[in-house]
Order: sequence, then C-alpha cells, then structure tokens
Amino acid sequence: VAVIKAATDGRGVDVILDMVGGDYIPREIDALATDGRLVMIALQRGAAAQVDLAQILRRRLTLTGSTLRAREVPFKAAIAADLKNRVWPLLEAKTVIKPAVHKVFPLADAAAAHALMETSTHIGKIMLEVAH
Repeated sequence: VAVIKAATDGRGVDVILDMVGGDYIPREIDALATDGRLVMIALQRGAAAQVDLAQILRRRLTLTGSTLRAREVPFKAAIAADLKNRVWPLLEAKTVIKPAVHKVFPLADAAAAHALMETSTHIGKIMLEVAH
C-alpha cells in the first residue's frame, strides 16, 4: 500500500484486478483511490475477508466479482481483444504501474510454473514466455 500511495502522491489507484482474495482484500481497499474499483476474478487465498464496510461507503468504492469460466468463447475473445487494444498500450507507455513479476518460465516448463503457483509462496506474477 505504501508503494502505491507514494507512486500516486497519496491518491491511490483507480482499479485493482484481484486474483488473490482472502487477506489481500483489506490491503487492496486501502490502496484504492476515492471512487476506486476492486474487481475480483479469483480467490487463491480464500473466499473470506475482513473488511471495513464504513471505509467502502465513505470513499464510494465499488467491489465487483466475476469469472469467465462459464462464458462463451466469443465473449472471452472479445475481452482478450479489448485488453490488447486498451490495456497493453498503457503498459507499454508506462502510464500504469506494471505488475511485479516473481518468475518467468519458458512455455515448456508450464508444469513447474503451476507447481510454484500451487505453493502460494510467490509474490507477484508467475509468467509463461511464448516464443514469437
């Protein structure tokens, strides 16, 4: 939270895409700017979280949950295209904070990457590198 507050001059971030859940949720709420949005798409650290509901009301925060699991392939493809067209340019231009990368594995080592993910000992993203 301190790093985010420092990087945003104390303001916080507008949107957090959370794949962790559990005990991460209160920290993410603290890192949001007023009128910020927390979008939860996975629950790797569990479905239960202790949150200050008054803080959510005071700061007009929005918490949303969703999963793509039951969605049709065309819907998922449209989301992937939107990410490529809208989010990737922001990352490349460094106008948003890049996620922390814990480790990058070659695609051939996907099983090792998955094993690391299952330990829940990593901090940051575990990535698979695909040759172009």
